[in-house]
Amino acid sequence: MNNFPTQDQITTAIIDGIKKAKESYTFWTKDQLYLSDAPQNFLSVYVAQSIAKIENPPEIFFDATIADILKCSLSKKYDFKKFMQTNSISQSSMSLTLDERFEHNSDDDSISRVIITLKNGVRNAKDEYKKNIETICKILSRESKDYSSLDYGVFAFYLELSNTARIKGEKRVQDIVGSFDEIVATYKNLKSNFKGGDIIKVNNMGEWCVGCYIIEPII
Repeated sequence: MNNFPTQDQITTAIIDGIKKAKESYTFWTKDQLYLSDAPQNFLSVYVAQSIAKIENPPEIFFDATIADILKCSLSKKYDFKKFMQTNSISQSSMSLTLDERFEHNSDDDSISRVIITLKNGVRNAKDEYKKNIETICKILSRESKDYSSLDYGVFAFYLELSNTARIKGEKRVQDIVGSFDEIVATYKNLKSNFKGGDIIKVNNMGEWCVGCYIIEPII
């Protein structure tokens, strides 16, 4: 097997990918439209391309269902239905899932390592985003390291504001991260950290930033 990229390599690639999406969309629209107006999965494509440029890149899957992710990560893969029921996890999907890259012997021997949710046009900690964080926590939380192959999850987002916004970007990022921290704190075996959040100001338009909220088991 190839060496799996480090967390720093992955999160740096995620941030770079979103910034590239911003650069491209701004160029194509001649600064007339915000990135939040971009089509669905626009961020996913750019982030996947960025991750694929890492040396020894992981396998990258778009919109994998939680059921499939659990089948590719739990030590007892066919316990996934029981796991979802026990932890009250509803069926949904992750923007990107990163698996170990190796020569497969069957169609069900994949090993998932990282789950990523990407959100565009984030401005505050909406209930939708809190539910995303809660779901990532439920998937990652465990008592034994060997119970799952998942190393961590990432909620990555692009935030943009017009220059008339009453609450500025720095305060909004603080509030978003603080709100997510409260959720993670309810899980004794999880920790979190935040990467990015640097505010970029655009004259006569507003400001924007990119952030990665990272959740991982403490085992």
